Amino acid sequence: MTCQCSQFNSPGSLTTEKCFRDFWIFKGFDRDQVNRIKTIGVRKMIKKGEVVFRQGDPANEIFLIKSGRIKLNKIHENGSEITLDFRKAGDMIGEDLFAGKRDYPLSAWTLEDTVTCGFNLDAFNRLILEFPEIGLGLIRSMGHKISAITDRLESMSGDSLENRLYNVLLGVAQEHGTLVDTGIELNIPLTHEELGFLVGAHRVSITRAMKSLAACKKIVKNGKTIILDASFF
Repeated sequence: MTCQCSQFNSPGSLTTEKCFRDFWIFKGFDRDQVNRIKTIGVRKMIKKGEVVFRQGDPANEIFLIKSGRIKLNKIHENGSEITLDFRKAGDMIGEDLFAGKRDYPLSAWTLEDTVTCGFNLDAFNRLILEFPEIGLGLIRSMGHKISAITDRLESMSGDSLENRLYNVLLGVAQEHGTLVDTGIELNIPLTHEELGFLVGAHRVSITRAMKSLAACKKIVKNGKTIILDASFF
């Protein structure tokens, strides 16, 4: 079934079966189950620069980005702000609500015009009460996801900081960068503090790791722009 997001023209337009097939939590669901979930679907279009949700707001929506990009950031008690992640088409936001979170722990802003397909958690809970097999399918999906994350963390535990940092930079560049003759240009400004949060390291350690990556020519810094050398991937 073709996704209709490219033809989106009103906040009331209907979601499709494919909208929910694209959610990783529903990958193993059969067609009848997906069509039941589709009945509670909500599609939205959010203009560039608009807030999707704010840190501390009541959280009750889970959604998939169908087109566009979203920036996630967090404000600490001392007032400092840190960028945590960037999300693109195909990424899911809000799945931690299944763990009981009722307030958004961070804020989300659109970097460009963005279309989302999602559902209200209260409506989903009512659906589970009516069709318990949907809840059982969700438990299986979450179990598979946890296993995959555990395996990935174990594989990273013995890796050097330089390799972890490079892989994070490469991942962000592949999703949000621009291909150039020498590699991929990452023109989204990321502070060393933000990178430290993404790889689990102190800002000072990130500074040393960035110098090491530059010394071995894996990255080339040009002001706030970073180019990842094509010969290393």
